Amino acid sequence: MGSATTICSDKTGTLTTNRMTVVKTCICMKVKDLNTSSDANDIRTQLPYNVLQALLQSIFNNTGGEVVASKTGKREMLGTPTETAILKFGLDLGGDFQAERKACKLVKVEPFNSTKKRMSVVLELPEGRLRAHTKGASEIILAACDKVINSDGVVVPLDEELCNHMNATINEFANEALRTLCLAYLDLESGFSPNDDIPVSGYTCVGIVGIKDPVRPGVRESVALCHSAGVTVRMVTGDNINTAKAIARECGILTDDGIAIEGPVFREMSLEEMHKIIPKIQVMARSSPLDKHTLVKQLRTTFQEVVAVTGDGTNDAPALHEADIGLAMGIAGTEVAKESADVIILDDNFSTIVTVAKWGRSVYINIQKFVQFQLTVNVVALIVNFSSACLTGSAPLTAVQLLWVNMIMDTLGALALATEPPTDELMKRAPVGRTGSFITNVMWRNILGQSLYQFIVIWFLQACGKFIFRLGGPNEDLTLNTLIFNSFVFCQLFNEVNSREMEKTDVLEGILNNYVFVTVISVTVIFQIIIIEYLGTFANTTPLSFCQWFLSVFFGFLSMPVAVYLKKIPV
Repeated sequence: MGSATTICSDKTGTLTTNRMTVVKTCICMKVKDLNTSSDANDIRTQLPYNVLQALLQSIFNNTGGEVVASKTGKREMLGTPTETAILKFGLDLGGDFQAERKACKLVKVEPFNSTKKRMSVVLELPEGRLRAHTKGASEIILAACDKVINSDGVVVPLDEELCNHMNATINEFANEALRTLCLAYLDLESGFSPNDDIPVSGYTCVGIVGIKDPVRPGVRESVALCHSAGVTVRMVTGDNINTAKAIARECGILTDDGIAIEGPVFREMSLEEMHKIIPKIQVMARSSPLDKHTLVKQLRTTFQEVVAVTGDGTNDAPALHEADIGLAMGIAGTEVAKESADVIILDDNFSTIVTVAKWGRSVYINIQKFVQFQLTVNVVALIVNFSSACLTGSAPLTAVQLLWVNMIMDTLGALALATEPPTDELMKRAPVGRTGSFITNVMWRNILGQSLYQFIVIWFLQACGKFIFRLGGPNEDLTLNTLIFNSFVFCQLFNEVNSREMEKTDVLEGILNNYVFVTVISVTVIFQIIIIEYLGTFANTTPLSFCQWFLSVFFGFLSMPVAVYLKKIPV
């Protein structure tokens, strides 16, 4: 996730709160706002009886939700947020869920389908007639209608003028970031059989409802953070394109030079046409699962992007599987989506996805820091022991000492550097991407520079140590090797501090906030003192004088100004 260059996010529940409310309607060609319960009562009193009856029939029968009595006796709505919003609207109109369900017999149900973007039912009315109700994406349902109920409550043909008026209303609602649904009905012939498909044309439009799904707090800031981090955010949704564009602008996703496109238009394009517009696509509306999968695949294979995808439905599984990082929603997500994903977002919040990216970058950077530190230790230890063995016939670092160095390098080094917490600075740099090198030029500069400095220090001590410290007697070689070992260890300890930042010169910033790092360094120093002063027989060392200790630590400390100088060298 730390390498992600693109996030393809769903809208509902991820960028928005998924707490939906009907706030606007267009019934009998009249647009009404719904701000209070009294507004719904005004609509009810103004609607002709036959229109209100058809509307309540549609709301309470053509639904995947239910209205039940809770333990406290209050009405409780069950179902998706969209369904519960419409049910709440029906109840505010004075409808009775149980009475409507009992009054009509359910003959056939066609559940909502993300491809058709509609759901339909066939009812047997109390007088024995059959009636089909359908609801779904406004422009799709309106296209299936050839009649509409006018302002007088009379069913009239849906001519071009009325159709343009209804489409303008849909666009008006969508531009206000409202999710629009159209409700329609069709009286069927008596010969309809449950084995027959429910008709898809010839309907009478009852009305349009506009549902408000507010943008989650903090989403705009999170999207801006992604942009500053070099991560492109794309909205892929099944909603109306105008609704999607309005929400995308509110979130800061859609910019002036970005493209918003509908799924059906996208899927009809040739590969060459897709490749021209994909880099600029910021919003894809009315998209099917196949459109989402195609977009993700092209971003990965053709444009070499590292793609993170959010999804919650069973149909999102192919896109989640295709993505480099599949992010399933923990609340709204199906089990199939969760199984196909790599990460489950427990609160379904886009801001959490940004936090995942931040931690992913932190893990990646911490591994780089550790590898830089580890390679420096290995290079110096290998060159010093190998060259010394070739030239003098003996190695200054013994097997036990190398084991201790290995513990510093591996176990303690990993604990110290891998536990660095993420900082806000991580989201101000570009992502590594698919083609980025793990060991960067910056790392090679630091590794080679520190290795050269440490190699010079060790060889200086080996060549001139006896003269500088006036060593003599039978223990002069043991004392010199102990001094070399001690200096080598302190070079690694100070270089471990240097490795906290690969480019910044202030390596001490926030060091006291990382208790693990401070503890590891402190424990290493204590054990080094014990090894030198008290474990001579075991570690092949001898106690050192204060001056020798001071110079060992000083040689190690000098690696810090060396690191500052190295970081000034451009690579």
